Amino acid sequence: MVKRIGALVVVVVALILLLSSVFVVKEGEYRVVLRFSEAVKIHSEPGMKFKVPFIETTTSLPRYQMVYDDNKPTEILTKDKKPIIVDNYTVWKITSPQQFLRTLRTISSAESRIGDNVYSTVRRKLSEIEYGDIISENTARGDLNAEITREVAETADRQNYGIQIVDVRIKRTDLPEENKDSVYERMISDRQSIAAGYLSEGDEESRKITAAADRQARELIAKAESDAKMIIAEGEEEAARIYNEAYGKDANFYQLYRTLESYVTTIQDETIIMLPVDSPYTRILLGRE
Repeated sequence: MVKRIGALVVVVVALILLLSSVFVVKEGEYRVVLRFSEAVKIHSEPGMKFKVPFIETTTSLPRYQMVYDDNKPTEILTKDKKPIIVDNYTVWKITSPQQFLRTLRTISSAESRIGDNVYSTVRRKLSEIEYGDIISENTARGDLNAEITREVAETADRQNYGIQIVDVRIKRTDLPEENKDSVYERMISDRQSIAAGYLSEGDEESRKITAAADRQARELIAKAESDAKMIIAEGEEEAARIYNEAYGKDANFYQLYRTLESYVTTIQDETIIMLPVDSPYTRILLGRE
């Protein structure tokens, strides 16, 4: 009976020792083995691991990227001393668990340090920019975010926290309630001024196009009239040549034809003409030729 109890005790002790020495590393976490509160080993691959029971302990740290957003928009003064409400978030991750535990120890402590650094950098960067440029549609917000990210990341590297700042983004910029109306009125006035400028430019361009079209039309009409006169002149010249060629074949007939034509032109309605009886014109008219 004593042997059985002793064997059972040994089994229980062995089981306790086994359970105390085994731990599981999950996906997406660092499992840090601590000996007297000092990190001695880091496990990042999922699976079952072992430690020295009762002497070593473990703690878990996230290996994935985390988003820090304290949801507390802060008021910052721009370069032209305009108050602006800024809300931002930070994406970060732990890269050195040992250094992280040595300097920051907890996630909440890390986020507090990150928040201080981000606020300081955002305040300084926005204080270098006028409010109109911040809210303008042409503002390179992407470049501003990149600059803030770079500076915050460099600060974290210098302080050797064992973390990496992946991205810092300004997700919202707004005005204090007491300043919104005046700024909105100024924005409306600016947009109306821009619209008036576009309309003025459009009218000027319209006048230029109309003037160019009128000038082109006058040039086309002038050229067409000139071409028409040349064609008429050429036609008249050709007709005269044909007449001369035809009439030159019989001079007497031509003279008679011209005389008859003159009768048609001269004797109209009640026209009275005094002619000598023996003149050639009269003899032809009387049929004596």
